[in-house]
Amino acid sequence: MAVPLILLMFAVCSLALDLSQLYNRKVDLDGLAKAAALAAAHELNGTSAGITAARTKAREAAERLRYQYFNNGTSFTWNDAALTFSTDSSRTGTWVDGSSPAGLYYAKVDTAALDAAAGQVNTFLIWILSPSQRTIALSDIAVAGRKQISVTPIAVCAMDPAPAVARTNTGAPATELVEYGFRRGISYDLMQLNPNGTSPVSYLINPVIAPGVYSSVFDTSVIGPFMCTGAMWVPRLSGGAVRVSPLPSTSPLAGLFTQLNTRFDDFSSQQCDPYGAPPDYNTKEYAYGQTNGASWMVPGTGSAAALTTTSRNKLETIADLPTPPAGTTAGSYGPLWTFAKAAKYPSYASQGTPEPATGYATFSTSDWTTLYKLGPTASGYPSSTTPYAATIGSNYKPPRAANLDISTLQRRVLNIPLLSCPITAGSNVPATVLGIGKFFMTVAATDSTLIAEFAGVLSEQSISSQVELYP
Repeated sequence: MAVPLILLMFAVCSLALDLSQLYNRKVDLDGLAKAAALAAAHELNGTSAGITAARTKAREAAERLRYQYFNNGTSFTWNDAALTFSTDSSRTGTWVDGSSPAGLYYAKVDTAALDAAAGQVNTFLIWILSPSQRTIALSDIAVAGRKQISVTPIAVCAMDPAPAVARTNTGAPATELVEYGFRRGISYDLMQLNPNGTSPVSYLINPVIAPGVYSSVFDTSVIGPFMCTGAMWVPRLSGGAVRVSPLPSTSPLAGLFTQLNTRFDDFSSQQCDPYGAPPDYNTKEYAYGQTNGASWMVPGTGSAAALTTTSRNKLETIADLPTPPAGTTAGSYGPLWTFAKAAKYPSYASQGTPEPATGYATFSTSDWTTLYKLGPTASGYPSSTTPYAATIGSNYKPPRAANLDISTLQRRVLNIPLLSCPITAGSNVPATVLGIGKFFMTVAATDSTLIAEFAGVLSEQSISSQVELYP
């Protein structure tokens, strides 16, 4: 009896060893695929540089891992062919090499494209039962991509459908870049705009419905947490119509402005948690209506934002007009250049071309007299930066000590969708996002005002987002 039992024990142990090897190698490949896919997906930003960075991060993630257990294991050898990209998370969709990076939100890693040895397992018993299984080849696939996008679910109309136009200011050294009708460095009350009429219009965007997907329900009462984080649970806003509902004309931000104001370290409403919605590193309000609210401005006080006008049968600011209207005073333009400076149009490349990391060429404060007719002048403006970037002095106010360590730079910057208007009347209606504007909150919001300085347009794919694995 001992002989057959020994043979049986040998067979069971060999089979267990084979199955253990196969299981462990499969786990190793699964871990590599997931780690490399996540590392790559974090880098995708719609540019060739993003594709290059994705390949680099995937390689680094893969080559840190090992398989087998003797002699400290064996390092994986990476091959760029294992990494492909797509506009969709479907494993059976179209996956490309990234030579045309625009719109590529997802990364797929297929370990079958790596060195063959990484997926091969030599069996002890299985090959006796099936000679063709002397060596078994394993592989794994993982897909990762963005799950949310850092865009605040408040939308306003683009004041002009053109992505960029050149504005001529008589006497200025160059034409000025105007994007979707907004001028950089100008503070707008986003609740007081309308390119197609004299009554203000603004909207909420459904933060959980992807573009092109219809939903019969848009519960605006649960949008508060998305205001806290400034993010939406969709991977993008292009590729189809989003669902929007208009904000009321009276107190449009009632129930929402306190969440926005956590960026100024105000958590008194207890609507947001500081760890999920931290304050900005600089919580100074640039309240031009108060003395020393904008210390670089002459005169020292003025309007909180550029004054609105309806002289062209639309609700816009005096800064948008070719010539300021009668009655314009030096303080009518609101605080200027708290976060961004006016940009020169000749440095703008074209739509779809990323803005340089150093930004476009800008004007100097000596050009204010030609950029803002009858407007203010500057005195004591920072020589190499903007007032918000201060870390000491009258332009800086830190959050409370308890929140200083979790404070975040540029939390006061809201990425706001710019819609193609007019939009069909009613709630939960479709709308098209033309672009995403970058707006800096100069002061805390109220139930009826959201005053923010325009700082440019962001490409959708360049906006930071959360990535995760997809089945």
